[in-house]
Amino acid sequence: MKVRPFLLVALLLLSGLATAQNVFNEMAYTPEATTFRLFAPRSSKPVVRLYATGEARGEKPLKTISMKAVATDTWEARVKGNLKGRFYTFAIKPGMGETPGVFAKAVGVNGNRGAIIDMKQTNPEGWAQDKVAGGLKSAADWVIYEMHVRDYTHAAPGIKHADKFLGIVEPATLAHLKDLGVNAVHLLPSFDFASVQEQFPNVPQYNWGYDPKNYNVPEGSYSTDPWKPEVRIREFKTMVKRLHEAGIRVILDVVYNHTFNIKNSNFQLTYPDYFYRKNADGTYSDGSGCGNETASECPMMRKYMLESVKYWATEYHIDGFRFDLMGIHDIETMNDIRAELNKINPDILVYGEGWSAGSCAYSEAKRAIKAHISQMPGIAAFSDEMRDALRGPFSDDKKGAFLAGITGSEESLKFGIAGAIAHPGVDMTRVNYSKTPWATEPTQMIGYVSCHDDMCLVDRLRASIPNIDADELMRLDKLAQTVVFTSQGIPFMLAGEEMLRDKKGVHNSYNSPDSINALNWSNLDRYPQLYLYYKRLIQLRRHHPAFRLGTAELVRKHLEFLPTQDCLVGFVLKNYAGGDSWKNIFVFLNGNREAHEVTLPAGNYETIVCDGVINEQGLGEEHGGTIMVDGQSALILREKD
Repeated sequence: MKVRPFLLVALLLLSGLATAQNVFNEMAYTPEATTFRLFAPRSSKPVVRLYATGEARGEKPLKTISMKAVATDTWEARVKGNLKGRFYTFAIKPGMGETPGVFAKAVGVNGNRGAIIDMKQTNPEGWAQDKVAGGLKSAADWVIYEMHVRDYTHAAPGIKHADKFLGIVEPATLAHLKDLGVNAVHLLPSFDFASVQEQFPNVPQYNWGYDPKNYNVPEGSYSTDPWKPEVRIREFKTMVKRLHEAGIRVILDVVYNHTFNIKNSNFQLTYPDYFYRKNADGTYSDGSGCGNETASECPMMRKYMLESVKYWATEYHIDGFRFDLMGIHDIETMNDIRAELNKINPDILVYGEGWSAGSCAYSEAKRAIKAHISQMPGIAAFSDEMRDALRGPFSDDKKGAFLAGITGSEESLKFGIAGAIAHPGVDMTRVNYSKTPWATEPTQMIGYVSCHDDMCLVDRLRASIPNIDADELMRLDKLAQTVVFTSQGIPFMLAGEEMLRDKKGVHNSYNSPDSINALNWSNLDRYPQLYLYYKRLIQLRRHHPAFRLGTAELVRKHLEFLPTQDCLVGFVLKNYAGGDSWKNIFVFLNGNREAHEVTLPAGNYETIVCDGVINEQGLGEEHGGTIMVDGQSALILREKD
């Protein structure tokens, strides 16, 4: 393995840290002068090039300015005069290519040149007073709705700004989110990514955005004018502000674990090989499955990630961060991020994928994988135990599990219901993937059955259950989400599941056309009962704190599992759990096609959920003893006082 400049690191830490803390403020504008800073090797000869336009077409620069070393591997140049409206690049050596730097805050079209703007002029009216309406007492109160900007807006009714940030907050699209009852949207990568050519807005182009280019600038193709650097920033902020006014938080999907490539990445063009991990033989490690992985353990990469999330939290008022392939990053970095965000707002949510996509050239014992979540207080991970217990293994689309009436996943499901904590009612020897609890608190678990990755729920049910008909599909869809929303932890759903979304069976639709990915809004009229079920399910969780106990102590005190049958799991939330108005809540989840008997203790009960219908006011009464749970459905009852 090529030796990294650890002597440099020591010097930075001992003598140049103050400068290092400011080095990622690469462009600082005032009307009197603009200051440029860069983290680049001491052997380089960096220059700043000023341009009249933001499109890189080979025109000559207006001016080239040599940078001066001001600290170890830290360079600076100050240009007098008002440069607002100009564009810039850095070049560390002749022939290496130009870059807007690693921390550009505004860019021209396609992100090849940094833009010199006054960030204060990008704020929408009232931005200083912006805050989300309505507070949350616990992370368990979050209800996360994962969306892709283009998917959600492309075919929305009466849409004016299809495929754009502003499209999310038009009257119809915003009203849908409010009516459904979610209180957070998780935006798939919305920073500047490499795969979409912004200068061709009318050419169909699609990508999820997991190919980072400029991490700290909104994506230009989601703006109404990618040619004007201020527009994408102002429109992103406008989107955030309107969502906040509606009581909806904004989570940003961040992809610090890799870049779209190595050779032409801003990291490589600024400080070659510093930001990337390498194997012992000198090749680049590829834990991301995308050709490279970043080295979060290196001090300046760690500092970069810290400054980036802080920037999004302060400049854009972001409420949460989802870390793509968090298991590539090191534990120390993730804990530092949590600590820094706590200083801004301790309610900012941090969660991620507790795994990598391949082997990493860094010790697993030091990485932020799911098994190490207990070492990362205030950070959550997705529960693939719950996901695959419901629908079947990620590795085999055609293999079903609980929803297909296949026994063997009951304990895995119970583990997810308890929020991935240690619970006396869960036999960990029979849990998939994890033989020991990995969450210290239930709020460290994200519960879900589908997300953008892999098949959406409808497609997976069709693939794993031969000859499934429409009625069965609807029943299982409702059952799956009932598990998610009555479980402890933080519930998460994919946009469009409430309208029976499918992607025509496409497993990985990251660059599939709109005909595959766009939501079919007409399904709301086609399947109104499904939407109503989702809406009332979210209401049920919101109205009853028993379903969102925020601590492991409360879960173990109030959650008791009932005798398990093949493909049937039951539990009771007892003794006014979490201050609930209902004394005891009984939940039965039946994945079998046939109805099954269960036993209720003696007493009087009100049925709340039965056979795909939810009514908190009651659907009928039961009086204890033997009762039937309909096939492929949930039965929820409350015991009357």
